[in-house]
Amino acid sequence: MDKAILAVNRNAERWALLVFYVMLVGTMFIEVIRREVFSYSSIWGEEIVRYSFIYLAWIGAAAAVRERGHIRIDVIMNYVSPRIKAALYIFGDLVMFGVALVALYWSFETVLVSWEFGSVTHGLRISQVWFLSAVPIGFSLVMLRLVQSFLRDVRDLRHGRPAYEGDRLFD
Repeated sequence: MDKAILAVNRNAERWALLVFYVMLVGTMFIEVIRREVFSYSSIWGEEIVRYSFIYLAWIGAAAAVRERGHIRIDVIMNYVSPRIKAALYIFGDLVMFGVALVALYWSFETVLVSWEFGSVTHGLRISQVWFLSAVPIGFSLVMLRLVQSFLRDVRDLRHGRPAYEGDRLFD
């Protein structure tokens, strides 16, 4: 059971990102062929691409938090001690958690309003709740990954290890 949980922890976002990316690219490819070859396009294709992209963005945000892959200005990190660097990462995670908590509250309220009034999408005629839920799901995943990052940084700080910095795009 522990191996399964570890595998999900390591790869859940990757698999979800793959599914939404394939859905986005496949639908977009089909719609381009339909539009250019058959001079016909559908409303549902555009909506699938749009909502796949939204889910892709929010799940990708959680994956980036896990890997510390968000864009950041870290020039100061080169001039501080490892303990201060870990403390700055912890502080950043706490601030981001607070922002994510507020955003989760307000995004969930939007989902509840859509649920209450029964709004549906224009082309697919599916409840908009499924698509509006991308934002609270994304913020929930971000908050989960922030808690994991916080615990990892505190553990590293207590054991005197350098803080996890993720992979750098440029050195």
